[in-house]
Amino acid sequence: MTIALERPVGTTNPITLLDPQVADRLTRRVTSDHPEISEATARRIVGQAAAFIAASGRQPDQALAPSELVDYGWHAFVLHTVDYAVFCERVVGRFVHHVPTDDDEQMPGGAAAAIERTVSAIRAAGYAVDDELWPNVADCTQCHAGCTNSPKSA
Repeated sequence: MTIALERPVGTTNPITLLDPQVADRLTRRVTSDHPEISEATARRIVGQAAAFIAASGRQPDQALAPSELVDYGWHAFVLHTVDYAVFCERVVGRFVHHVPTDDDEQMPGGAAAAIERTVSAIRAAGYAVDDELWPNVADCTQCHAGCTNSPKSA
């Protein structure tokens, strides 16, 4: 007999970190900003952004970075400043800053290492990782060369 699980035992679906109305609002924002993304994929992106923020806030001295797709969710969330600030305070206990990297800055170990660190941090925090949404690190043009979490606790 084979049993298939949707997610590993002992992990939390990170979309549950969000108030359902906030999750819906962010999902709409992602699909509005990126019409090529389906609503179902946008919802997955929003959940992974919540997991990224939660894990990043708990490990502020790590150079964690979102994937390109997950960054769409983070940017949508940051634009909703009140919801974002409430989420950060409730889930992390402090505001998690969005810090663009400069053109000449390199992530320790490169982009692949940043994704590996980030995904490991999300799993260590107890959240399910949607591997399909983590193929590469973000290269946000609106953030110059990339985005990272705030490097130090505030």
